[in-house]
Amino acid sequence: MFKSMRVTALAAALMAATSLTAMAEVVYHRGNTGDPETLDQHKTSTVYEAHILRDLYEGLVSYNAKGEVIPGVAESWAVSDDGTVYTFTLRENAKWSNGDPVTAGDFVYSLRRIMNPETGAKYANILYPIKNAEAVNTGDMASEELAVKAIDDRTLEIALEAPTPYFIDLLGHQTGLPVHPATVDAHGSDFVKPENIVTNGPFTLAEFTPNAQLKATKNPHFHDAANVQIDTVIFYPTEDRGAALRRFQAGELHTYNDAPTEQVAFMKEELGDQFRVAPYLGNYYYALNHEDEALSNPDVRRALSMAIDREFLAEEIWGSVMVPAYSFVPPGIGNYGEPAYAEYKDMSLIDREDKAIELLDSAGYSQDNPLKLEIRYNTSENHKNTAVAIADMWKPLGVEISMLNTDVATHYAHLRDRGDFDVARAGWIGDYSDPQNFLFMVESDNDGFNYARYNNPEYDALMDEAAQTVDLEKRAQILQQAEALFMRDLPFIPLMYYGSMNLVSDKVSGFEDNLQNIHPTRWMSISE
Repeated sequence: MFKSMRVTALAAALMAATSLTAMAEVVYHRGNTGDPETLDQHKTSTVYEAHILRDLYEGLVSYNAKGEVIPGVAESWAVSDDGTVYTFTLRENAKWSNGDPVTAGDFVYSLRRIMNPETGAKYANILYPIKNAEAVNTGDMASEELAVKAIDDRTLEIALEAPTPYFIDLLGHQTGLPVHPATVDAHGSDFVKPENIVTNGPFTLAEFTPNAQLKATKNPHFHDAANVQIDTVIFYPTEDRGAALRRFQAGELHTYNDAPTEQVAFMKEELGDQFRVAPYLGNYYYALNHEDEALSNPDVRRALSMAIDREFLAEEIWGSVMVPAYSFVPPGIGNYGEPAYAEYKDMSLIDREDKAIELLDSAGYSQDNPLKLEIRYNTSENHKNTAVAIADMWKPLGVEISMLNTDVATHYAHLRDRGDFDVARAGWIGDYSDPQNFLFMVESDNDGFNYARYNNPEYDALMDEAAQTVDLEKRAQILQQAEALFMRDLPFIPLMYYGSMNLVSDKVSGFEDNLQNIHPTRWMSISE
């Protein structure tokens, strides 16, 4: 009998231990580069706020682990033949964290709120493609005039000013996230406090202590809650990148969305695959003034581009946190396919330099008759080092370089105001994952960004055609033709794609490098 009792007690203990293990809370410790200035999705403007808000809320569309747009609250949508009216069908099981259903009226309320000038939304212009949005946001129309209406609780209609094939991508931005109307009405700006907030995403806010941590817990009412494997995510504001690295090495952080650039070599050596560098949605480039006598010659522009060792710039000057660029549109961008790469992308550097010398010689420039150019750049040690390196790369071609640096405001004001220059450093981070957001920059009427004074009617015609093409596959082909002209004519010399840096513990699964550097907690799991 004693033996039987002991076996029974042991079995009970094992069952209890198994039950405790099964119920163990999975906590994700997530380093974030800063505290949120606000958790009001209609007033945010930073990436580190977006990381949090994407965990708390779900818009009509959402993102998968690869940073690709997928259905969110809207399970499907249809577009009118002319591309100007979108009709969204909402999920029947979409709910707020208090159990209320998410309705089409909630999105009407939310979109009117962000466009209301009294809200003070910093990013409202992202949604200006919606008909009357700009007029509402500038106070010229009442919010009721915004072309958004609820047909019924599960059907939302949004009309646009003109066909906008990347409109669905815009809805993935934090500006497209809904608020819970009753909570906003009841609490005003205090709707973001943990004791008041109602969310509709995979997580809901539990605690927020500024300068310490923000804790979010799994939302049981989320439509895909059964597949969310993290119980609690804690965001830690970690502006000190060196300190964040030490916390990561100590196991206090599972991931961190940045890294100290001065310790790249150390991280590569010590952390291996836990240190991630991936292409980001941006391009670091040199603008060439097409109105300059020498640079108006396409052979001169091509020679200058061919002679640049982009791999050296990315690896040695920028510590491998940049990626060599041979196209203006970053690879992997949405609605596109492969970009139009420079034809010399796969040539050896020696062959490229030989060809560049030949091209400049035919244009009348050589060591005996040097081409004299000035590189302008905004003050930064890395920008300076990049310019010095490129000057050395151009020297064998018979190019003599002088340099001028100014503060960033002066630098870009000079370029926007069409000031005199030869070669100028610039960079662009896309606002949304679509090639139009890069290629529009050198349309002839884009005075704000066409620093090169590029004027090609064929290019403009292709961009106009793409803007009216609703079929995304046909549109991509048209935009690729435009980029091919870009890479032939070189208004800008693409140098490097910006890179994202992340520290990711080998205990974490579901963290996938992607062009937008978007990593929703919803898709991750942790094995301790």
